[in-house]
Amino acid sequence: MECYFDNAATTAVFPEVKELMMTLLDVDYGNPSSQHKKGLTAKDYERTATEQVAKTLKCMPKEIVFTSGGTEANNLALIGAALAHRRAGKHIITTPIEHASVLSTVEFLQKEGFEISFMEVGSDGKVDLDSLSKLLRDDTILVSCMYVNNEIGSIQPIEALVKLVKAHNPQTLVHVDAVQAYGKLKFTPKQLGVDLLSVSGHKIHGPKGSGALYIKDKTLIRPIIYGGGQQNFMRSGTENLPGIAGMGLAAEMIYTDHEAKMQHVREVRDYLVSEVTKIEGVYDHSGEAPHIASISFEGVRAAVLMRAIGDKGIYVSAGSACSSNKPQVSHVLTAIGLSQEQLESTLRFSFCEWNTKEEVDYCVEVLKETLPMLRRYTRKK
Repeated sequence: MECYFDNAATTAVFPEVKELMMTLLDVDYGNPSSQHKKGLTAKDYERTATEQVAKTLKCMPKEIVFTSGGTEANNLALIGAALAHRRAGKHIITTPIEHASVLSTVEFLQKEGFEISFMEVGSDGKVDLDSLSKLLRDDTILVSCMYVNNEIGSIQPIEALVKLVKAHNPQTLVHVDAVQAYGKLKFTPKQLGVDLLSVSGHKIHGPKGSGALYIKDKTLIRPIIYGGGQQNFMRSGTENLPGIAGMGLAAEMIYTDHEAKMQHVREVRDYLVSEVTKIEGVYDHSGEAPHIASISFEGVRAAVLMRAIGDKGIYVSAGSACSSNKPQVSHVLTAIGLSQEQLESTLRFSFCEWNTKEEVDYCVEVLKETLPMLRRYTRKK
């Protein structure tokens, strides 16, 4: 049996998405900027995809800018906002458990003269709003906080965070990395109160290399890619139309019968947590998100266990798969205060609506067989 439990890293595309993309690759392959029939047809596909994504977020199509993924969306939000508002201040606040595409970007901005502050995070993986309150200043121009953590699945209190920020200064922008929330939770930027919100296509059965940034109407940010002025001059370059159309269709499909899909995902996730923690020396650190389980296995290094069960057809991650393939201690698990042993022994299991309890049963049996052998080997060393 093959069990793909790494859906927070990427998902398989919907078959319908694949078919649509093939049509755009070999039939309707025109450039959306061209004025002939094929170009106009291509533009129609782009318009449809924009409307599809906008509908899931209940926002205006003009508030959507397509990107090459969540990483670019985060870069555009942070660098674009910082450059546009640096006369008002150079202070930016974020959290220590953000995705690398946020942490690396604020590190770049720090080198460019911006001051970066970090909110405190509790053992549950949630930000401390009191610490945010103490960090807010008159020159704070941007606060960035992810919605769902990509390693442990903690859900941040975004609405409360936004109210706190806007009460201090209505002009301070709030950006949310919603890559792991999109398609899993039902929310809208208006409901959350945010100014900027990043999403990704390949987490919702869309293609890799697709993403989008929601930019609230009249919110000023600077583009970071210049050229032909596509997408209202916010993101120049010939549009990746197969990716954009594929993401639009995936967004529409993931939010069709959404409640039933996510109920199933949560049931499978909870079943795995329940069954695997019956094994001696196995502990759960998962947050509330329906699709992510963070599990530590006492006495075994995560990378070793990941490879061992991978040989049996079970695919999981040791931390985030979006950073690199180099082993390193998780900054997220460190921030929530796990012991050194737990830091070295934690795996992430992540699910989609195609996973089953039968797959979980197989996974648990493999773990029961594999863990004792690995633990004996580790003790001998």
